Amino acid sequence: MGVGVVVLGASGFAGGELLRLLAGHTGMELVAAAASKQTGRRLGDLYPGLGYAEDLEFYSVEDALRVGSDLIFSSLPFGHSAELFGQADARKIVDISADFRLKDAAAYEQWYGQKHLAPDDLSRWVCGLTEFHRGEIRTATRVANPGCYPTAALLALVPLLKSGLIGNEGIHIDAMSGVSGAGRASAEGFDYSSANENVRPYAVVGHKHIPEIEQELGRVAGSEIKVGFVPHLVPMTRGILATCSAPAAPGVDQDALLDAYRTSYGGEVFVRVLDDGQLPETKRLSGTNFAEVTARLDARVGRVIAFCAIDNLGKGAAGQALQNANLMFGFKETEGLEAMAVTP
Repeated sequence: MGVGVVVLGASGFAGGELLRLLAGHTGMELVAAAASKQTGRRLGDLYPGLGYAEDLEFYSVEDALRVGSDLIFSSLPFGHSAELFGQADARKIVDISADFRLKDAAAYEQWYGQKHLAPDDLSRWVCGLTEFHRGEIRTATRVANPGCYPTAALLALVPLLKSGLIGNEGIHIDAMSGVSGAGRASAEGFDYSSANENVRPYAVVGHKHIPEIEQELGRVAGSEIKVGFVPHLVPMTRGILATCSAPAAPGVDQDALLDAYRTSYGGEVFVRVLDDGQLPETKRLSGTNFAEVTARLDARVGRVIAFCAIDNLGKGAAGQALQNANLMFGFKETEGLEAMAVTP
């Protein structure tokens, strides 16, 4: 047997995507999947086609954690991971929830409306934005996967900010997401009749992903950064497109923007830098761990417009979680993640 894996929150969209990806991984084996509302039901009843895992039964979270394993993926609602993993556990953990993304417990309380249950444990967790934290992830035992919106926004903005091509102030992010980003147990307004033939903004002030974006941009800039962020729900199942606008630094030209991306992502398997004449599209990334990035200089108004597209369940959640786990266990980084997009 290879690396034994437990998936918590396995009946959700991100958890289900992890089960799909693990079915094609040659070095990891699913030993337990937890979904409290599905306890006792066969995995194959909810997810046909999982091969050897089809006949496994869903466990409760408590029972799944008692199963011997080497790795835990947690895709539980925020608050649960902090309660479970703020204690000693010899296994390696990749958390897809928001519980360990912020380094400041006070910021967590401010944005999530509750005290962090393991504030002294936050420093142990490494940010799981793979392209910028690869060295730390290789040796980590605790990785906090970034949110889907922050992944897209940071992939678009960090190389430009790091190269001094955009200013620290006046950064605004408009992002559009498919309805799967709300999760399987989504609230009213995410059903088919509400989302179909409709585009709408939501959480236009105070979205919970803002502090994560600001934290990581501030780390690069070496100073506090505040961003505007407005997400939109669009009538598709999967995908995120982030359009980020920032003031252009003096003397910036179009070639410099693309060169910054090529420098940052030249050796990256999962990030495609698009040249002039190409713009990102979510359809090209559906079901994959790939990202597409590019930028344009709007010289007339002195601003840079940076773009990134990802699959919110792939690079925005389960795909990046598996990419990080591959690094943590010494597998080829692309193991289980090499499938191309499904089109049309």
